[in-house]
Amino acid sequence: MRLLIPSFCVVVLSVVFGHAWNPLSAADDLPPEIDLTPPPTNVVLIVADDLGYGDLGCYGAPDVKTPVLDQMARDGIRFTQFYSNGPECSPTRTALMTGRYQQRVGGLECAIGTHNVGRYDDAIRLAEENELGLPPSENRLVRRLKQAGYTCGLFGKWHLGYEPHMWPHEQGFDRAFGCLGGNVDYFRHTENDGWNTLFSGDQLIERDGYMTELITDAALDWYGSVKNRPFFLYVPYTAPHSPIQVPGDDTGKLTPLDEWNHGPRHKYAAMVELMDRGIGRLLDALQNDDLAQNTLVIFMSDNGADHNGRNAPWSGNKGGLFEGGIRVPCIVRWPGRLPEGQVVNHPAITMDFTVSMLRAAEGQADSSGEFDGIDILKQIEEDRPAEDRTLFWRARRGDRTWKAVRSGSLKRIWKAEGDEQQQWLFDLADDPREQHNLLEERPSDARQLAELYKNWEQDVRASR
Repeated sequence: MRLLIPSFCVVVLSVVFGHAWNPLSAADDLPPEIDLTPPPTNVVLIVADDLGYGDLGCYGAPDVKTPVLDQMARDGIRFTQFYSNGPECSPTRTALMTGRYQQRVGGLECAIGTHNVGRYDDAIRLAEENELGLPPSENRLVRRLKQAGYTCGLFGKWHLGYEPHMWPHEQGFDRAFGCLGGNVDYFRHTENDGWNTLFSGDQLIERDGYMTELITDAALDWYGSVKNRPFFLYVPYTAPHSPIQVPGDDTGKLTPLDEWNHGPRHKYAAMVELMDRGIGRLLDALQNDDLAQNTLVIFMSDNGADHNGRNAPWSGNKGGLFEGGIRVPCIVRWPGRLPEGQVVNHPAITMDFTVSMLRAAEGQADSSGEFDGIDILKQIEEDRPAEDRTLFWRARRGDRTWKAVRSGSLKRIWKAEGDEQQQWLFDLADDPREQHNLLEERPSDARQLAELYKNWEQDVRASR
């Protein structure tokens, strides 16, 4: 932007110098151009693994101390109707990287199994073809950020493909460190059969340390090297996903399989608290480097908690489509752009943030129509009322299929497993805990939601 001098200033300067002063004749004495445009917004995206809606202090947890995230909620906004795109890891992460329903990609409606195992027909087929995972061509988030001049780093859980051509370094990340699979021993960094998935760049590695701390340390190390340029820092923690282990639990041996998925609540709470402290270190670094004001920070969970966590006040757990499986905690801080301390009731979903992050980076809203998500943060910045949105889910594993649609406050759920078929209809405005099945009382609403769902399934048919 060229420096402009108002006409009244020219008159004053002419009087002072006793002659007609032409600002253009003084151009040699000034910088040829002064750039007054604000610096690009940095983006930090933090994702917890299997964290329940009620597992943070600011979401009512009575036994978990999370002062960092509680303060972030006071400094920014806290969602009460934020949904994950799926009730498991890989589906939600696919939607996050693409900004679209994960069903469009194919094979990713269920968490990828240990050693790249497909868990339903499409996923099994793609695994046999060595194509199970997120194709780099589908990763719209990182590709667009790179085009906008951002340096991109990932530190934590990937879970979008074990195949080498689907690792993070092939997706556009400049540096990546973490685990490939869905869950790892926090000390051995291996899956529950002892197979190592810890990676750095394009290599499997071995490293001592507790996984949560390794993720935070690696993220901070990279941040220190890129903080003077626009960056996207993606920190998908493995905590508090099982196994339920805390520092000091290291026995030198792999956790027995029968103990892998179970642990006492106080250890689960300690895992969340350690993650909270790690997030505090990241936020302190931004503050100490005077970058907090120019950084969008997003925190969310990838799905609801399993039996180790707390999804209160909602019903259901990870893997299912009742609210407890998909309604998750979400906190966003963007100084000067978002209000402070506001509780947001807008219905939102994971893939919305893909659009919001790209707008923050590119400086303009996307109008191409390539995303299924919306710029949810723009709605809040402009203080617009919440929209009555229609959102869809489908989750598959083996012969079990969950389906759901929410339109306005109405939500219909289907569950098919083997020969068993179950259906529900709820009005979340009156019954957010999904206790009263209205299927027989409101058949017209049930039919309308079924038609919406049928049309959506036709629209999101996989491309491969």
